[in-house]
Amino acid sequence: MSILNKFIKDEFENPHILISISNSNMIHIKNTLDKSHILNELIPTPKGFGEICTTAIKFNKKDKEKIEGLLKDKKIYYEGIHSLENRYKYNLSKAIDMEIPEKMKMILRKVSSNINLNKEDIIYVLESKDDNEYKSLIKAADIIRSECVGDRIEVRAAIEFSNYCMKNCNYCGLRKDNKQFRYRMSREEILNEVDKLYKLGIKTVILQSGEDPFYTTDIILSIIKEIKEKYKMGITLSIGERKEEEYKLFKKAGINNYLLKIETASKELYDYIHPDSKLDERIKNTQWIKNSGIRIGSGGMIGLPTQTYSDIADVILFQKNYGVHMIGFGPFIPSKSTPFENEKSSDLKLNLKVIALTRIICQDVFLPATTAISTLKKEAQALALMAGANTIMLISTPDKLKEKYSIYSNKKMVDLSFTIESTKEAKRKLPKYLNYDYIKKLGYEIDNDLK
Repeated sequence: MSILNKFIKDEFENPHILISISNSNMIHIKNTLDKSHILNELIPTPKGFGEICTTAIKFNKKDKEKIEGLLKDKKIYYEGIHSLENRYKYNLSKAIDMEIPEKMKMILRKVSSNINLNKEDIIYVLESKDDNEYKSLIKAADIIRSECVGDRIEVRAAIEFSNYCMKNCNYCGLRKDNKQFRYRMSREEILNEVDKLYKLGIKTVILQSGEDPFYTTDIILSIIKEIKEKYKMGITLSIGERKEEEYKLFKKAGINNYLLKIETASKELYDYIHPDSKLDERIKNTQWIKNSGIRIGSGGMIGLPTQTYSDIADVILFQKNYGVHMIGFGPFIPSKSTPFENEKSSDLKLNLKVIALTRIICQDVFLPATTAISTLKKEAQALALMAGANTIMLISTPDKLKEKYSIYSNKKMVDLSFTIESTKEAKRKLPKYLNYDYIKKLGYEIDNDLK
């Protein structure tokens, strides 16, 4: 049974959005609305209302005049207020006109009119065995991806700086009870890897670890400060649950994104895979991150033992309803020496369906072709890009430590060469911001049509 609705604010009868002039302006406005007890929610800005992957404030139409008056009195400026009744519409005729059942045509017509899909629609698509329905889904997702985020992929890079973890998640190779080689990178080692990424032209670094209390708030803040001062790069933190005040400090220090996957919106399944964590705490942390002004990254695991299509539909809807900006859905892959080591790996086609549905439902978001999906099958990363994904994350942990950060077994080490290959296979383009002259000096050959 899902407890999703217990946590999600779904009270917007006639939703409107407010577009702010800056991130700090947006947080100021949200705090003002909160203090006035006006229901509101931060969401990715829908297509047609602002820049790609920015944040808007959603509220009820009945509060429009009150908000306008309140902000005028306080001399708080904003870009504009818009109704979501007449949202951007997509031309999905190439998908709808395929030889598919009427039910699928109806679902795609809803998508083309930007009418939200419901749980029943999602489950129908997940359960479908019809090959043409699958192809029409992928086509629709690719059209929406192209219109929302364009043909250039986003390249980010993860430094897995510690494989210590105080949690005992049943699926994870880093779990506390596993007997394995443990490591912690020093501040200098982390910054050395950041320097390499900076030279490549990478704009966002992901600092990722297990839930390791060794790295105190002060240590993390000092690393953030040096990266920001020396390299001015975007920073994503992925270090597990922290205290509410810490998220505010991370935001003040310059953190751009925080990745904290919900994994599943089912309480029973969450308890089954996380023996020492609670779903309500995870959701509370998600809300703290959002309220701090940091863009939230979340996502889930597909193909977990006992997981149902209903569970998958709920976790997709969580991303939509909670206004998640970066959504990483990856397959369950068993890891040695864990309670789930003998379970079956996830199905690739199901994972591609989830990526496509997430692009269709959430639209203007960062959607990674995950490292885990490339572990399922070599060409899976390219297939994910063709199904609506637009982001690849390089593994930038030092070579001597890469194999030791093993959440699952036989992990594919996604590097720049593999990224170039996947991008070419998917007929997409690399980002303009990469330092192609430097990359060429390193010995990489990149076709001009990829740049």
